[in-house]
Amino acid sequence: MTERKNPPLSDYLCFAVYSANLAFGRAYRPILEPLGLTYTQYVALVALWEKDDQTVGELGEKLFLESNTLTPILKKLEQTGFVERRRDPADERQVRIRLTSKGQGLQDACIGDRLIDATGLGADFAAVQKAIAGLRDNLLAADR
Repeated sequence: MTERKNPPLSDYLCFAVYSANLAFGRAYRPILEPLGLTYTQYVALVALWEKDDQTVGELGEKLFLESNTLTPILKKLEQTGFVERRRDPADERQVRIRLTSKGQGLQDACIGDRLIDATGLGADFAAVQKAIAGLRDNLLAADR
């Protein structure tokens, strides 16, 4: 019987994506810490800058997070004054998330621009982002 040899960890695509995600977190930390934000809180704000006044469910879908994971993030953003949470008057079961003026003002900080530079991808940035998003979408489709 031939012994099967697994490739080294560095050859696994899943590990490359996983470790790149960790590296993003480390790169964002010195930029976000002075603002009192975590990476996940920042991503939630970016999604709200794209479309303000969303339900927790809508936001969770966009961020690929369950509401039990998203709710503590939103509570912290509310405590720090970046968002406000309120019941939807049309459907009391729904909680809506809206940016405050402080949360809207943070959009002008150009945080994302500093990280784009840190990737070192230059003109390839958009193509790599599109390829990774396609990979994510393929994996999600395969899971159905």
